[in-house]
Amino acid sequence: MRQTLTVLAVLTTAVAVASVATGAPRTQRSAIAEAVASPSRSPANVARDPYRHPVDTLNFFGVKPGNTVVEIWPGGGWYTEILAPLTRAKGQYYAAVGPDFPNGGKAVETLKAKDPALYGHAKLVAFPAEAGQPKVADGTADIVLTFRNVHNWRMGYKRGDQDYAPEAFKQMFAMLKKGGTLGIEDHRLPEGASDAREKTSGYLKVSTVRRLAEQAGFVFVAASEVNANPRDTADWPKGVWTLPPTYTLKDVDRAKYAAIGESDRMTLKFRKP
Repeated sequence: MRQTLTVLAVLTTAVAVASVATGAPRTQRSAIAEAVASPSRSPANVARDPYRHPVDTLNFFGVKPGNTVVEIWPGGGWYTEILAPLTRAKGQYYAAVGPDFPNGGKAVETLKAKDPALYGHAKLVAFPAEAGQPKVADGTADIVLTFRNVHNWRMGYKRGDQDYAPEAFKQMFAMLKKGGTLGIEDHRLPEGASDAREKTSGYLKVSTVRRLAEQAGFVFVAASEVNANPRDTADWPKGVWTLPPTYTLKDVDRAKYAAIGESDRMTLKFRKP
């Protein structure tokens, strides 16, 4: 697997270099592919590319180098390693962390200190922002992205188990420009499952995410199956965390869950009218 990924990175970089050499236009997709192929990314993050499909995912959302991009809850910085270099020359990257702001931004701060040339322009803000905290100014973002986080808001993570997803969607709507894009990836719960499972399993129904987005004022644009995994039945003993990369059950049936792979995920695109 590592050899395959290395070859892919070399080929992607070669294509990008060839485009520059021949004067060919640098397309949105090739710019994303170049950022994904960057040797600055950690090997552990690169190893997850087959499950997270960053080139296809970001291309679907329409991310461009000149965009002002907000990533909600960047966590360990998996997408920061791609989005910050991608927007470095012409755009802007905001890492919106919380509710443990600013501690939740340690991974981003580490990247900024490690390589200021690539990550130094990244700005840390709070989300959901409370009074007095730094935030993304209303109407300034081209694209807001959040990867596997809506379920946390729905479950009331670090908010006393109280659902604050409507507040989160309201703030994301406010920070976007008119015509701006909201891109969401999250663990997908079958529509026929009990609604109660959204509070415990880490999975959400597509209909729930669409309802939350549309109630905040967003218009649904399209869905992609790029992050689908039909092997995931979404009914595991410890919820989505049973599967890799978390493996909550540790060595119990680990080979079984490794063969299933990471979760089945929805990938949804919305627009602020």
